[in-house]
Amino acid sequence: MYSAELAKIVEAFQLENILPEISLEGRAVKKREINRPALQLAGYYKSFDHDRLQVIGRVEHGYLSSLSETARREALYNLFSYRVPCLIICKGQEVFPEMLEYAREFDVPVFRTEQLTTDFTAELLFWLREELADRVMLHGVLVDIYGEGVLITGASGIGKSETALELIKRGHRLVADDAVEIKKIADRRLTGSCPEIIRYLIELRGIGIINVKELFGVGSVISKKTIDLVIKLEFWDEGACGAHYDRLGLNEEYIEILGNKVQLNTIPVRPGRNIAMICESAAMANRQKKMGKNTAQEFANRIGK
Repeated sequence: MYSAELAKIVEAFQLENILPEISLEGRAVKKREINRPALQLAGYYKSFDHDRLQVIGRVEHGYLSSLSETARREALYNLFSYRVPCLIICKGQEVFPEMLEYAREFDVPVFRTEQLTTDFTAELLFWLREELADRVMLHGVLVDIYGEGVLITGASGIGKSETALELIKRGHRLVADDAVEIKKIADRRLTGSCPEIIRYLIELRGIGIINVKELFGVGSVISKKTIDLVIKLEFWDEGACGAHYDRLGLNEEYIEILGNKVQLNTIPVRPGRNIAMICESAAMANRQKKMGKNTAQEFANRIGK
């Protein structure tokens, strides 16, 4: 389970801290979802997710405004008694005195934003999904090739970093070298990024560490990228004379990462093969398939006629 610190959320969304005397140190959320406590303010607490961020929008605020002072105190007391992680009020709406009273009593931070409720909740949900996403660290190189996120894997010393360097010289962008942190943002979306300590760096055997951003400029790097294709480099199997390698592209392979299937191309490496150019072609072919154009299948249909 990953967590997001409240202080980081406040900074990311520039929230107004209504009760700065309540310390945010050590406070974090672990749920990717948020809750708008409309039913709870009306008294229904069955299946209440009290460990989510609680957001007060125009509807909830309007309901509280319609209540008598006694009823509003009871509604807010019940909500704060669950010791929710925090309360966020949208559209810069008024903070009721009862909110401040019970927030202090139950040690619950209260924030406010000028953003519209729908805009704020949409941005917050996306931010939480990325911050709290399942993740894994894989050995490889991630490059943005013609808009396709291509993860290049293979045995140590096979030439992944050298291939990435050639791709950068061709105008493509580096995301990560050696270690790629992959997050599962959604059921069908994997995003790769680079650990901070090795960001923009490539290791080249015989030369050492180079800084891609400084050598090739800011246009040669990108902080994160959706993973669309995995290319596995392997040494050419001379015994098989390349017989087991796919020559038409009809047999699609996939690799599973965090439960998601990503298309896999296995590329044999031997002297004379331009791996960077092959990676470019694979990226373009993958993009073409997503646009509904499958050349291998069209060729197979042409032969079968």
